[in-house]
Amino acid sequence: MLMSTTTVEIEFRTAIRDALAEELERDSRVIFFGEDVAKAGGVFAVTKGLYERFPDRVFDTPISELAITGAAFGAAVCGKRPVIEIMFGDFLGLSLDSLVNQAAKYWYFTQGQTSAPLVVRSAVGAGGRFGAIHSQMPISWFFGVPGLKIVCPATPADAKGLLKAAIRDDNPVLFFEHKKLYSLKGPVHDEVIPLGQAAIVRPGRDLTMVTAMKGVHDCLAAAERLAERGIEAEIVDLRTLKPLDRVTILASLRKTNRLMVVEEGPRTGGWAGEVMAIFVEEGLDDLDDAWRLCTPDHPIPYSPALEDAFLPGADAIVRSVLDRPSFAHTA
Repeated sequence: MLMSTTTVEIEFRTAIRDALAEELERDSRVIFFGEDVAKAGGVFAVTKGLYERFPDRVFDTPISELAITGAAFGAAVCGKRPVIEIMFGDFLGLSLDSLVNQAAKYWYFTQGQTSAPLVVRSAVGAGGRFGAIHSQMPISWFFGVPGLKIVCPATPADAKGLLKAAIRDDNPVLFFEHKKLYSLKGPVHDEVIPLGQAAIVRPGRDLTMVTAMKGVHDCLAAAERLAERGIEAEIVDLRTLKPLDRVTILASLRKTNRLMVVEEGPRTGGWAGEVMAIFVEEGLDDLDDAWRLCTPDHPIPYSPALEDAFLPGADAIVRSVLDRPSFAHTA
């Protein structure tokens, strides 16, 4: 099918829907299922209209995350390319066995003879007043599991391009969508974005900010305010957390010589610590400064005021930078 090269502005949720529709049309092996994703169109209205277009390959399931993931694994090793939706990332704990002990290891178990090409879409993140068990960022639960890829888009263009790449990938992929980004509008094209490539979304000379998902927009807002004080921050949008683009991070660090990692997720065991370890392993011990800004190690508050204070938003990012000794003269 010929694809248009016209760039248009659409919502993040629409970009996800378009990617699914195009891959369902392109490859008859692609199937999509989950709780309320077909006739209802998804709890966040992401998948409206897909059932009507592909009634044989888009369908609803019972309320069982383990059954959904197990069915996806079985379909994947039998030649399909399933995409499933786990409504909230918090519920992925119920899918752990199928993902961690089966899908992630199947390529290894079969000595490279059979892959498990499945994609798990899931809404994650806080800020929407969903409470402690509907707002988590479960990346750290899976970050150390060999065989899994983790994708975290921040823009509609990346949402579409990365999802298309994830569906075509022969590995199990966790595709996380931040709830606060669903209504974000931006230009979208037909590019398939390779997994494992970060993007410099703002050039700078004084500080490298490494982040992902909503953190990209928080860092961009903070960077504009810091620029008024003469601090030019370079922002690295990781886009994919596994595999991690070490090359882009290191190139930026060698230019700015300062590192700040912004992660919406617990400080203990988070991916920010892995990024921090890169400069140590690469022998960049002469960095002027390096630190991380994460969420506290406690459940996410429901109170709007407490939830806002809990998150590493733009205000917290600005304060964190200005509190560092290397930028004390600008405070």
